[in-house]
Amino acid sequence: MLFVSLLTDYTTGDPTPAESVAFLVDNQAALYIWNLVIFIVFGIALVPLVLVLRERLKAGSPGLAQAAGAFGLIWAGLVLAAGMVSNIAIGTVADLHDTDPAAAEPVWSALDSVENGLGGGNEIAGGVWVLLVSWAALKTAVLPRALNYLGLTAGVAGLITVIPALEAVGAVFGIGLIVWFAWLGVLLLKEEALGDGHTHRSEESLSRRRT
Repeated sequence: MLFVSLLTDYTTGDPTPAESVAFLVDNQAALYIWNLVIFIVFGIALVPLVLVLRERLKAGSPGLAQAAGAFGLIWAGLVLAAGMVSNIAIGTVADLHDTDPAAAEPVWSALDSVENGLGGGNEIAGGVWVLLVSWAALKTAVLPRALNYLGLTAGVAGLITVIPALEAVGAVFGIGLIVWFAWLGVLLLKEEALGDGHTHRSEESLSRRRT
């Protein structure tokens, strides 16, 4: 809700450093909550998901599963770091704006660049993770084929963001992963409801659900 209401101009536009600082000062609490959800909560939740998927995939594709797990944990760490930097930056810049407004803009630009480098400017770690997970799941039929193809598409889009001129492709990665996570979550919840949520359970139920 914050993304499509209060934060729309800030998150979808291209504000100048002066506009960013002014918006930050006026909306500290909203931005703090936003960063807490999209970075901190997401980063923490990503860790158990990475471990669960690694366990499910390692029987049929151990090499890919281990590599995917490594990149997934790296991504979780980068996301958490981006969130911590961003929230500290909000407080730092807001305080600086009260005492030295002229210095707040360059400080914000520097801290924003660090945050973008860790968790927003490119999507290499996340792209590699979802690409490897989807590739391994496609080979072992652990997840529905359509879900795996969606993951492969999102993963490739994430890797493409390494090219500065094609950073806009990151939208494909972001939207694709929203759908991918939601779909995967529904599958896992259904399995749990059926009593199939154990780490070393048989993979037959997912294979039968392939599309």
